[in-house]
Amino acid sequence: MKRFISNLPALIQRAAYSLLLISLSFLTVSVTVAADHDHSQHQGQTNTHQAQAHENSAHETNAHKNSAPVYICPMHPEVTSDQEGRCPKCNMFLVVKDEEEESEVSHSSTVDDIINSPKPELMPTSVQASSSTKYVCPMHPHVVSDTEGTCPICGMDLEPVTTSSSTEEVVVGVSGGMQQALGMRSETVTKGTLWKLVRTVGTVEYNENAIGHVHTRITGWIENLLVHTVGQRIKKGQLLYELYSPELINAQDDYMQARDYLKQDKKRGEVLLRKARQRLNLLGVSESTIAQLEKTGETIYRVPFYAEQDGFVSQLTVRHGMYIQPGDTLIEIVDLDSVWVIADVFENEQSWLKQGRPVEVTSSAQGLFDIEANIDYIYPELDPVTRAMRVRISLPNPEKQLKPGTLVDVKLFGGPERNVLSIPTEALIFTGRENRVVVQLDDNQFTSVAVKVGMIAQGKAEIIEGLNEGDRVIVSGQFLIDSEASIQGSLQRLSSASQGDDSQSNAHAHH
Repeated sequence: MKRFISNLPALIQRAAYSLLLISLSFLTVSVTVAADHDHSQHQGQTNTHQAQAHENSAHETNAHKNSAPVYICPMHPEVTSDQEGRCPKCNMFLVVKDEEEESEVSHSSTVDDIINSPKPELMPTSVQASSSTKYVCPMHPHVVSDTEGTCPICGMDLEPVTTSSSTEEVVVGVSGGMQQALGMRSETVTKGTLWKLVRTVGTVEYNENAIGHVHTRITGWIENLLVHTVGQRIKKGQLLYELYSPELINAQDDYMQARDYLKQDKKRGEVLLRKARQRLNLLGVSESTIAQLEKTGETIYRVPFYAEQDGFVSQLTVRHGMYIQPGDTLIEIVDLDSVWVIADVFENEQSWLKQGRPVEVTSSAQGLFDIEANIDYIYPELDPVTRAMRVRISLPNPEKQLKPGTLVDVKLFGGPERNVLSIPTEALIFTGRENRVVVQLDDNQFTSVAVKVGMIAQGKAEIIEGLNEGDRVIVSGQFLIDSEASIQGSLQRLSSASQGDDSQSNAHAHH
């Protein structure tokens, strides 16, 4: 009993520990059960929503399957049908309309209006006895057939295209509506006079015949120089410089001795005097200086020299006090009362020009228009760089308005070509290999013709071969017709080639 009482605290402690473990176990079980209950409830709701969504999608799928597809025309989206078939406008196969196309159609009404607007069409050409007809797809030009039908690609009706034999011209028919849409204009081929006119640019230069050089014929020193700058205006008879030269002094002394000897021997004195005076003249001494020497009888140590022409100083190589000698160019004087215009002419226009032909020169900067002149000279050689021929024109310049170096417009008249066939240059179609024009056969029939072109001037082209007087040529909107004629020509060659192959195969079959 005493042992039981002594062990009582330990037993109580173990019992309390056991109760604590049991309570914790019950708590864990209750939490687990609650969690399982919540999870099963949430899963049940999820399964319910999925079943409803699946049911709705099934209904939508069945509704979509039950609705009939819509067919539309690729070229005319406004044409719709609930059955397969062809477009009543272009005969193309109808295709199933997609949902994406539905959203695009609502935004393309403006484009549809433009596409569906009435369009002019090429008229079929008349079929002649020797002509053949091919049928071509408008959307796929490489689809060609000998019989009527539809295109195997797009289903459109094949359009007839008439081709002639290889020896006949290709005729293209164009309706009046298409002619108005293209803005086609025609003009008549006429005979008339064409003036050979060359328009070019020229440069004003000094008249080389009016350039004067001042040289000395003796040695000496410049004592007094009265010309100081290039461009200075010079008058004829104006003092240019004074020269001190021992040779001139000796010549003056010889002249005075000849005058004195004339008093002793008149006959021999006259010969000596004439020679002495001629010597002074050849050395450049003026008559006024010799007269002064005769009048005063005194030697002039600074001999004056005067200008022999009017003009402007274009070159000055001397200064005061310089020593000069024969061969030196002291001053260059240019007269601007007349100038030269040097114009360049292309090589293919050289045969048009001759010396003496009329010319008109215009300098807008100086306010000078249509100055009439003549061709003064044609240089015999061509410029090695530009391959151009130089033409010289002499112009009067009394007011000194034309300055050397100025660019001017030049018109060179090469003479008339009379009684030639001519058409406007805009009627020509330059293909690189040949020149062509479109000829109007009647109101709606046209053909492309190769021509040989001669002179081109003043907006007119001379026709040497290919056209006759009275023919009507198209001067505006002719490129589409020429393209159509080229296509028909290709079909013609294709037809000729196929016929040749068939004949060869038949010949081999007979053998």
